[in-house]
Amino acid sequence: MRSLRPTLGIATALATVLLAAACGSDTTTTSPAADPGPASHGSHGATSAAPSKPLRQGERFVDLALPQPYTPSAPNGGTDEYRCFLVDPGLTSPAYLTGSRFLPQNAAVVHHAIFYRLDPEQAKDAARVDASTPGEGWTCFGDAGVEGETAWVAHWAPGVGETLMPDGFGFTMPPGGKLVMQVHYNLLGAGSGTSTADQSGIRMRIADGKTALKPLQTALAMAPIELPCEPGGTGPLCDRKAAVADVGKRFGAGSAEQVAGLNEMCNGGAPPVPGPTQHCDQPVREAGTIYLAAGHMHLLGRSIKVELNPGTPRAQTIIDVPKYDFDNQALVPLAKPISVAAGDTVRVTCTHDATLRKQLPQLKTLPSRYVVWGEGTSDEMCLGIMVFAPR
Repeated sequence: MRSLRPTLGIATALATVLLAAACGSDTTTTSPAADPGPASHGSHGATSAAPSKPLRQGERFVDLALPQPYTPSAPNGGTDEYRCFLVDPGLTSPAYLTGSRFLPQNAAVVHHAIFYRLDPEQAKDAARVDASTPGEGWTCFGDAGVEGETAWVAHWAPGVGETLMPDGFGFTMPPGGKLVMQVHYNLLGAGSGTSTADQSGIRMRIADGKTALKPLQTALAMAPIELPCEPGGTGPLCDRKAAVADVGKRFGAGSAEQVAGLNEMCNGGAPPVPGPTQHCDQPVREAGTIYLAAGHMHLLGRSIKVELNPGTPRAQTIIDVPKYDFDNQALVPLAKPISVAAGDTVRVTCTHDATLRKQLPQLKTLPSRYVVWGEGTSDEMCLGIMVFAPR
């Protein structure tokens, strides 16, 4: 999933809650949940997607796809490419995005996708970037690759079908605005003879802006990853410094700075404490209500939990996934929307399991490594995603 770079001040999708943080390694943890088996960790098994639900009043479908197939090519000796494509919903008047279904055309290589909203001026900037880059789209590790703040308005990860916003809510879409479709391609699962060409698309629900809806934003909560090599694992990348340098080599200097930035943001810059479980406390910046939430990790993820005001009489659980399944990452409508106030605390906690590196087909042939936050499928993330209506 998209990584933010706290040290560089990039908060493109972080429109609502995060400002400062304190985190660390959990030194007292329960044992990981029983292993659900390698097949449920990133098997990318195709499942029958339920048909789109009927359109609600004022909605219409807008279908977009790449004009021609794109064949990803992982740069810098890695196995991952983040590619951004400019897509145009053709809006001539104000509208709202009220739902979406990403259509991954080649599930063997598509790891996830994020859609960023661009205003008309940003759309012109993106068109210039696109025109100056050979082939379809442009490489975009970390963000959408355009100037200014963009808004995360839709995403897809394995297990996600159609995502509907609550009745009466939507992401604002300006006339003349466009979207950046950022696709994370991972080539680890592409065996010999497997086609890696992809022509993914999206089916959007667009509601006419004549009927005012309450605007939504996407908020992210994240924690660092400090996962040592599996027991018995050896090699040069088991050294943390070497592992961070390798992330920078594959994805650019900003990715290495991201690791340091998370430690600074969450731990005050203290020496990181290696361990399978890490958490991060982050203050809410803007009051509002959370309606949907999801957790995102990669193939080594065991559990993820997002809490509000933990350890206080006002504690609530936003989302709790005690047995994380990479192939089931859908945004979940909360049974009861959760109100947050400025100054509240959001905590995200993730547990990863280094022993899975030697069990999963996608990873077991790779060298052992100390795992830190990184964009690749063989790296890791700890990310809570919340759809939020400010008030």
